[in-house]
Amino acid sequence: MKLFAVLALLLLFSPMIVVAEFGGDISEEDQETFDQILEPVMKIYNFVKYAATVLAVLFLLFAGVLFITSANDQAKREQAKSMAMYIVIGLVIIWVAPLVVGFLTG
Repeated sequence: MKLFAVLALLLLFSPMIVVAEFGGDISEEDQETFDQILEPVMKIYNFVKYAATVLAVLFLLFAGVLFITSANDQAKREQAKSMAMYIVIGLVIIWVAPLVVGFLTG
Protein backbone atom coordinates (compact mmCIF):
# COMPACT_ATOMS: atom_id res chain seq x y z
CA MET A 1 0.00 0.00 0.00
CA LYS A 2 2.86 2.37 0.76
CA LEU A 3 4.40 1.64 -2.63
CA PHE A 4 1.11 2.57 -4.30
CA ALA A 5 1.00 5.87 -2.39
CA VAL A 6 4.59 6.70 -3.38
CA LEU A 7 3.89 5.91 -7.04
CA ALA A 8 0.71 8.00 -6.98
CA LEU A 9 2.61 10.98 -5.56
CA LEU A 10 5.38 10.54 -8.11
CA LEU A 11 2.87 10.51 -10.97
CA LEU A 12 1.08 13.50 -9.50
CA PHE A 13 4.20 15.66 -9.22
CA SER A 14 6.09 14.47 -12.32
CA PRO A 15 4.47 17.06 -14.65
CA MET A 16 5.56 19.83 -12.29
CA ILE A 17 9.12 18.47 -12.29
CA VAL A 18 9.21 18.42 -16.10
CA VAL A 19 7.88 21.97 -16.31
CA ALA A 20 10.34 23.15 -13.67
CA GLU A 21 13.28 21.62 -15.53
CA PHE A 22 12.25 23.00 -18.92
CA GLY A 23 11.44 26.48 -17.69
CA GLY A 24 11.97 28.33 -20.98
CA ASP A 25 10.00 29.36 -24.00
CA ILE A 26 9.08 26.63 -26.47
CA SER A 27 9.90 27.13 -30.13
CA GLU A 28 7.30 26.33 -32.75
CA GLU A 29 9.42 23.45 -34.07
CA ASP A 30 9.72 21.93 -30.59
CA GLN A 31 5.97 22.29 -30.08
CA GLU A 32 5.28 20.45 -33.37
CA THR A 33 7.68 17.66 -32.39
CA PHE A 34 6.05 17.37 -29.00
CA ASP A 35 2.58 17.24 -30.58
CA GLN A 36 3.74 14.46 -32.95
CA ILE A 37 5.03 12.45 -30.00
CA LEU A 38 1.95 13.14 -27.89
CA GLU A 39 -0.61 12.17 -30.54
CA PRO A 40 -0.15 8.35 -30.37
CA VAL A 41 0.17 8.51 -26.59
CA MET A 42 -3.18 10.28 -26.34
CA LYS A 43 -4.78 7.75 -28.71
CA ILE A 44 -3.60 4.92 -26.46
CA TYR A 45 -4.77 6.77 -23.34
CA ASN A 46 -8.21 7.41 -24.84
CA PHE A 47 -8.54 3.76 -25.87
CA VAL A 48 -7.61 2.59 -22.37
CA LYS A 49 -9.96 5.15 -20.82
CA TYR A 50 -12.96 4.06 -22.88
CA ALA A 51 -12.16 0.34 -22.55
CA ALA A 52 -11.88 0.74 -18.77
CA THR A 53 -15.20 2.58 -18.73
CA VAL A 54 -16.92 -0.25 -20.59
CA LEU A 55 -15.40 -2.82 -18.23
CA ALA A 56 -16.40 -0.70 -15.23
CA VAL A 57 -20.02 -0.59 -16.40
CA LEU A 58 -20.02 -4.37 -16.77
CA PHE A 59 -18.55 -4.81 -13.29
CA LEU A 60 -21.05 -2.31 -11.86
CA LEU A 61 -23.83 -4.42 -13.35
CA PHE A 62 -22.28 -7.49 -11.76
CA ALA A 63 -22.03 -5.72 -8.40
CA GLY A 64 -25.68 -4.67 -8.70
CA VAL A 65 -26.79 -8.23 -9.42
CA LEU A 66 -24.65 -9.47 -6.55
CA PHE A 67 -26.25 -6.89 -4.24
CA ILE A 68 -29.80 -7.76 -5.35
CA THR A 69 -29.27 -11.51 -5.05
CA SER A 70 -27.54 -11.30 -1.67
CA ALA A 71 -30.86 -11.62 0.21
CA ASN A 72 -29.92 -11.56 3.92
CA ASP A 73 -26.23 -12.36 3.49
CA GLN A 74 -24.48 -9.27 4.87
CA ALA A 75 -21.06 -10.39 3.61
CA LYS A 76 -22.26 -10.45 0.00
CA ARG A 77 -23.93 -7.06 0.42
CA GLU A 78 -20.76 -5.51 1.79
CA GLN A 79 -18.73 -7.12 -0.98
CA ALA A 80 -21.06 -5.64 -3.62
CA LYS A 81 -20.97 -2.20 -1.99
CA SER A 82 -17.19 -2.13 -1.76
CA MET A 83 -16.87 -3.40 -5.35
CA ALA A 84 -19.12 -0.59 -6.60
CA MET A 85 -17.24 1.99 -4.53
CA TYR A 86 -13.84 0.94 -5.90
CA ILE A 87 -15.19 0.92 -9.46
CA VAL A 88 -16.51 4.47 -9.11
CA ILE A 89 -13.24 5.66 -7.54
CA GLY A 90 -11.30 4.09 -10.42
CA LEU A 91 -13.52 5.78 -13.00
CA VAL A 92 -13.11 9.16 -11.32
CA ILE A 93 -9.33 8.76 -11.33
CA ILE A 94 -9.26 7.74 -15.00
CA TRP A 95 -11.50 10.59 -16.16
CA VAL A 96 -10.06 13.35 -13.93
CA ALA A 97 -6.36 12.59 -14.46
CA PRO A 98 -6.00 14.72 -17.64
CA LEU A 99 -7.70 17.64 -15.92
CA VAL A 100 -5.32 17.44 -12.96
CA VAL A 101 -2.27 17.23 -15.22
CA GLY A 102 -3.57 20.13 -17.32
CA PHE A 103 -4.15 22.18 -14.17
CA LEU A 104 -0.67 21.45 -12.81
CA THR A 105 1.15 22.14 -16.08
CA GLY A 106 -1.00 25.03 -17.27
